Amino acid sequence: MRIQTAAALVAISSLASTPFAMNTSNPDNNYSCRSDKHPNPVVMLHGLMSSALVGLNKLEKWLQDQDFCTFSLTYGISSLDPTIGGITPVAESAVEIEDFIKDVKRRTGASKIDLIGHSEGGFQALYVAKFGKIAQDLDKIVAIAPPTHGVHPVSISEYVDGLKALNELLAGLSYTAAGCGACFDLTEGGGGVTRLTDGKIVQPGNKVTIIASRTDEVLFPPETAFVHESGVTNIWVQDVCPKDTTQHVPEGYDMNIWNIALNALEGKPKRRFRCVASPPAYLGVPVHS
Repeated sequence: MRIQTAAALVAISSLASTPFAMNTSNPDNNYSCRSDKHPNPVVMLHGLMSSALVGLNKLEKWLQDQDFCTFSLTYGISSLDPTIGGITPVAESAVEIEDFIKDVKRRTGASKIDLIGHSEGGFQALYVAKFGKIAQDLDKIVAIAPPTHGVHPVSISEYVDGLKALNELLAGLSYTAAGCGACFDLTEGGGGVTRLTDGKIVQPGNKVTIIASRTDEVLFPPETAFVHESGVTNIWVQDVCPKDTTQHVPEGYDMNIWNIALNALEGKPKRRFRCVASPPAYLGVPVHS
């Protein structure tokens, strides 16, 4: 099965590089927002085959309720579906994200920007800081379950299949791995992973927190999310909330992870909070045994 899956991914790789550069800013972005309590605007970066309106949308609203000014976009849209992002090659999406961060900084007048990303968005947060020439504009980076060191081709194929099944069930939409440049970039040995992990990942002045779950079924093993460098705090959600069993997609909806992210943004890693039940397991994505 693994050989067949890898072969299938290679067979469609030519489609993955088809350019279709565009992004969509969240219409709810409020550039007049200012917060004395949290002066750094927070840019939210969604995951693979997602958008500004799903994945981190609940976390974004929750952060707004905590007096943060948040901004999001749908990046990496391809010709497969103009409503779904996180599809084009990592380097192409990174340019869109960099431009968006610069625009947020310019329009808000902020001196620094914080980033929160989930899955591919977490990877992109690390990637744009390293290659986007904007590290000096960034302060705190919170990466939730980033595929930092790559995902096995079978894992990412099962993840894409699960997304396809769930979206067909919920919205009548259909997605495949064909044309998904990010899918290839984020696999073990993929172009994006190879470039990010070549040399030091974290840039001077950036404070990075990486949050992962031991029950993540897409990152396998889950510790491949972590970066072991100075300036990085790696956190298992289970070390804070032992009964948390969240999987990959629900990590973006897990309130325990939200609170860990809040602690990172506020620079209060020791702040205690009440742990709650994990979100339901994601439909359609097999769990590794």
